[in-house]
Amino acid sequence: MRATYGRTARPRPTTAPPAKAGQEECERPEASLRPSANASGDGVQRIIDRGHLIAGIDQNSYRWGYRNPLTGKLEGFDIDLARAIAGEILGDESKVTFRSIPTSERITALKKKRVDIVVRTMTINCERIEEVAFSTEYFTGDQAVLAPAGSDITGFDESLKGKRVCTAEGSTGQGALEEGEYGAEVKLVPNQLDCLVRLQLGEADAVVTDNALAAGQAAQDPSTRLVGTLNRPEPYGVAMNIDDHDLVRRVNKLLEDYRQNGWQDAYQKWLAKDMPGIDGPPAPKYKD
Repeated sequence: MRATYGRTARPRPTTAPPAKAGQEECERPEASLRPSANASGDGVQRIIDRGHLIAGIDQNSYRWGYRNPLTGKLEGFDIDLARAIAGEILGDESKVTFRSIPTSERITALKKKRVDIVVRTMTINCERIEEVAFSTEYFTGDQAVLAPAGSDITGFDESLKGKRVCTAEGSTGQGALEEGEYGAEVKLVPNQLDCLVRLQLGEADAVVTDNALAAGQAAQDPSTRLVGTLNRPEPYGVAMNIDDHDLVRRVNKLLEDYRQNGWQDAYQKWLAKDMPGIDGPPAPKYKD
């Protein structure tokens, strides 16, 4: 496969990396730390001392994290969740600073503590939990193919052979394309919305991204349609620095409450129209 736009498609592991000494094999990457309303440590204290939460988000994903062109304000499902986390830690949902980061920079931003959390439709998997910590799952996605309505592309199959398929660098979409060996010409871009633009300009034949994002892109451009998924559930989690165990527990406490009061309202507001039929949030899984 070839990649264009100045980026090279790098081989990605298709299985979890070998377990480190003292660690179990990665079987349940979505299992997180138990929630605690009183957990404190460097992660939480850093936010309290600063006086505001710094959240890494996307401002180009319709329905999830995007800037409303009429008001200039950031809106979406992930934006609401980030505000709720600020409310949990600081008692005020307005005390959050949003920092837009590309897909490929999410982990780096957390490692260097440029952001406290990443709320950006980020899939929890065995590869990533070696580098960052995750909350419990707050939404379940899947990889999908988005193509023009008249395209002969039918999904993750031989119809992708020789086609120019766009996906974000560092995304699970990139991994799915490389693992599947569909014979596509993979084009890597910094953010998924760049792929929709490439598709509209005729510079790509299809887009591979999470179905949650693809549904938003299809809503933005009715001339496109989703033509297939991998049927491989992908759990979304809030990502944090791997050492911020206290912050993980506090975020999990917020999510415990949010599932009962907040999640369904956010789903109805942002996602139900494009992703109907979801009865409620995924159940949390814990390590102990």
